[in-house]
Amino acid sequence: MDKKDIKSFSFDELNNEIVSMGEKSFRAKQIYDWLHVKLVRSFDEMTNLSNDLRSRLKEAYTLTTLEIVRVQESKIDGTRKYLFKLPDGNLIESVWMIYKHGNSVCVSSQVGCRMGCKFCASTIDGLERNLLTSEILDQIYAITLDTKDRVSNVVVMGSGEPMDNYDNTVKFVRMLSDEHGLNISQRNITVSTCGLVPKIYDLANEDLSITLAISLHATTDEKRRNLMPIANKYSIKEIKEACLNYFDKTGRRLTFEYSLVGGVNDTDEDAEELADILREVNGHVNLIPVNPIKERDFVSSTDKRVAAFKNKLEKKQINVTIRREMGRDIDGACGQLRRSFLQEQ
Repeated sequence: MDKKDIKSFSFDELNNEIVSMGEKSFRAKQIYDWLHVKLVRSFDEMTNLSNDLRSRLKEAYTLTTLEIVRVQESKIDGTRKYLFKLPDGNLIESVWMIYKHGNSVCVSSQVGCRMGCKFCASTIDGLERNLLTSEILDQIYAITLDTKDRVSNVVVMGSGEPMDNYDNTVKFVRMLSDEHGLNISQRNITVSTCGLVPKIYDLANEDLSITLAISLHATTDEKRRNLMPIANKYSIKEIKEACLNYFDKTGRRLTFEYSLVGGVNDTDEDAEELADILREVNGHVNLIPVNPIKERDFVSSTDKRVAAFKNKLEKKQINVTIRREMGRDIDGACGQLRRSFLQEQ
């Protein structure tokens, strides 16, 4: 009999499982609390359960936990990059960042990625597999235990395309914000996508209050196709229409991620075109000086060019910030640490 993944059960699903074992509902609440509040790493730590029940749980269920393989801490800002080993031996990354408004964790949603964005190390070797809901959750749990500090903001923007692992990502959001678990506000959760248009429409109907971040990175379809293969399937116009629908359905302002690549998408003309695209959309632009990766020949825009780009957008009444660069000295960009570790083996 294949064991079930107990950490991927929602509160109601776990209740049904435990009742079907002949136990009372309050046992499910106790177990959920052990898993998602106390963050235990084994059934043996569930000390208010009988030995018999713990034995039965071990026989029927796996308790997914991630193993910390490597941690790199930035000397610049204290950012920590975690390399985790999954139960099947695959590797993923997460990032812990310290901000004035609280601690933020950036989690991965897939092992690798199949989207092929040219400036991202995650996608160089393609997609290995989707992460389970429990594997996305346990990135936060393992980091919480390691730092002994509460996580207040979560970004699903690490390795992988969250909308390509749609069901597990949505379930992750619901469980992370569940009052029976860590109860992190959905307003403090951001999910990114490179622009899977049908999934943006689906997400608008999920009755969630998360922030949706669109990885745009170019102002014309031609430029975007050179950077992001997904642009061969969905145009900027289609993405914009999906975003307008998302705002209409949820009332949530969108974020547009724009990685500035020197000499590629950082001209004054690009800034003018970006302002035109976003004029009707209630959104906020995050300008990101691209983190160079050795497998590509892209370079980051100069500080002067970044400031000029921001100034152009602001003159067009576009809300814009320059994302504070975190962890540049520790392979901070998506996929870099995993890739460098695999090359060492």
